[in-house]
Amino acid sequence: MSAVAAEGSYTYGTLINGVWVSEGRAFATYNPACPDQQVGHYRESSIAEVAAVMKAASTAQRAWARVPGLERQGIVQAFLAKLRGETERIARAITLEMGKPLAEARGEVGYSLREAEFMASEAARPLGHLLPSLRSNMRNMSMRKPRGVIAAITPWNYPLLTPMRKIAPALTFGNSIVLKPSEFTPATACIVADLARGILPDGLLGIVLGQAAVGQALVSHPLVDAVTFTGSVATGRSIYKLAAQSLAEVSLELGGKNPIVIHDTDDLDACLNEAVTGALVNAGQRCTAISRVLVRRGLAADVEAGLAERMRAVVVGNGFDERTRIGPLAMKAQLEKVNAMVENGVAQGARICAGGERLAPAGFASGYFMAPTLLCGVTPGMTVAREEIFGPVLSVLPYETIDEALDMVNDVQFGLSASLFSNDQRVVHRFIDHANAGMLHINNQTATDPNMPFIGMKDSGVGACSVGQGSANFYTSESAVYLRYGS
Repeated sequence: MSAVAAEGSYTYGTLINGVWVSEGRAFATYNPACPDQQVGHYRESSIAEVAAVMKAASTAQRAWARVPGLERQGIVQAFLAKLRGETERIARAITLEMGKPLAEARGEVGYSLREAEFMASEAARPLGHLLPSLRSNMRNMSMRKPRGVIAAITPWNYPLLTPMRKIAPALTFGNSIVLKPSEFTPATACIVADLARGILPDGLLGIVLGQAAVGQALVSHPLVDAVTFTGSVATGRSIYKLAAQSLAEVSLELGGKNPIVIHDTDDLDACLNEAVTGALVNAGQRCTAISRVLVRRGLAADVEAGLAERMRAVVVGNGFDERTRIGPLAMKAQLEKVNAMVENGVAQGARICAGGERLAPAGFASGYFMAPTLLCGVTPGMTVAREEIFGPVLSVLPYETIDEALDMVNDVQFGLSASLFSNDQRVVHRFIDHANAGMLHINNQTATDPNMPFIGMKDSGVGACSVGQGSANFYTSESAVYLRYGS
């Protein structure tokens, strides 16, 4: 079985040793801008198929680990070049199943490949150290070896970025990988795996499809050497427990409740533009989205008015309309969750300064559209100030001193990203020293670079960073070598 009869009619099952098979329960995906439009036709992987994929991956990995690192790098780069040539096809699949504007989907493809190309370059970097020895006739060194078979589970919000964030380093460092993409947006990952056939050795990249039971079978399989997951804290905890049973290495990239602290600025308009962009990229459905605006009280009125004006002006609509700035939420359950969070905020005393309602753009009345929403009068104890919303919602919380702001930054379970706008170097360095987040941004929103560590603190992450040189600590294991060279 192979891929696509026509755009919006994706047909995939399980990829075992380079061959697509289709034997499990059928399921479908739908366009969130037009939920009556079926996009994909899929088959869930059976437990037997999961086992077959894992066996193929284990066999392929042993051969792949013997390929010299620079040769592996060249093969991975050829694979990435093939994907780059299919940018439009991949971007359209993202928009069809996930809903984001096509321009943003193209941006996801470009960014994903830049990040993957950076990770492929890690094959040319040292993986070990020469160390001092206690004995004169011994040479001590450390070296890193491929971890083995990587199990990867990815969410629906970035159908290309999160799979490639796991595939590229896994392959570069000499591993095989079996990926379970989200059952809501599997087309992109399946296209990627299909394009890899004929470039990557068969079995090196496997695909399994389905819901939680398939993920559990994958994570708990005895051939798994490491598990990497991106998604919710609750699911991350479950995966952590399953992986612990076999003592597999774990990397969890989880949620965020990311603040932007507006302390002082000589260009408030630019600052507010950054805040709104950071909040509304991907309709707020990203773990690094800005969710809280902490503003010094003297600036609060201007900030609230400026944010409300900007959010009311945002064009919401079908992702294939070039005028659209944010598309629908990815599924009905997500729309209902975001609506419920806004209603809860109002019930707890917040007031809606912009948005707050479901939208029905012309021709797409049944789509899962939500107006960009600004909540004012929010206090630190409210649910909307503490829990991840994962939608186009901003909460404004005033403060008096930078110490009070830092207390608000840190007084949540998450610690992924945090942003500060200030020209006061004492405030800047205090923020850098005391904001408990894995990624800190000064005078810019929470966008990331493809070569920088992507890492969270507290409930935002477990294990090595997802991007950057530190990711080798997950995708490889370390050995100490004692080499005697004389008597």
